[in-house]
Formats: sequence, C-alpha cells, structure tokens
Amino acid sequence: MDIHTLQQTVVDALEDIKASDIEIIDVRKLTSLFDLVIIASANSNRQTRALAGNVQEKVKAAGGEVLSIEGEETGEWVLVDLGDAVVHIMQPAVRAYYNLEELWSATPAAHRRVSGEAAVRGR
Repeated sequence: MDIHTLQQTVVDALEDIKASDIEIIDVRKLTSLFDLVIIASANSNRQTRALAGNVQEKVKAAGGEVLSIEGEETGEWVLVDLGDAVVHIMQPAVRAYYNLEELWSATPAAHRRVSGEAAVRGR
C-alpha cells in the first residue's frame, strides 16, 4: 500500500470513531524507520481502544499490514505500528505531557493538524 493511501485510510478510520486533533507528521528527514507519525486524541480508554481497533481493521481491509499494537491494556495511549506509519492514539492529558508533535517535528511546518481532507507538509 502506498503511503498516501495508508495515510488516508488511517485518517478515515480515526474520523469514523470521532478522534480529535488528528495530526500527521512527515518524519522521513528524521528517521529511516518509518515515514509518518499520526497522532490523534480520544476522550476515554474505551475510545482509544475502539480507534486502534478501527485503524487495524480498515488498514487490513485495504490490503495493508498491522505489525503490532501496544497499550490496549490501559487505553491511555495506544500505538499502532503500520510499518511506514506509526499511529499514536492518546488521551489529552497524556498527549500534552509527552508532546510528540514537538519531539517529531524538525520544524513547526513539518506537521499539520487534520480535519476533513488529510495533508502532509514537511517534504
């Protein structure tokens, strides 16, 4: 699956379950491990787990591969490893504390908050 299809599949899956503050960060200039970091917020443990499950289901249905899922036990922060993209689904307090957007952004323009149509900057 190409990276643009994977990105759109993930964003659609997150929007299906009402994730908020979806951000996509292009990290190709920072690491060779993966191309995108996708971060989304959820309001509860149940919603984080539902979002992770929906991402997994939609990616597999589109022909993609899910390498692993971590954090489902607590549901405060669930990571979905899709190979070329890593999806972090976090509750707002956890997201604010770890501030992954700042950690992964080479420059402030390297990421973009998504609502509706997904886009990536920083290439």
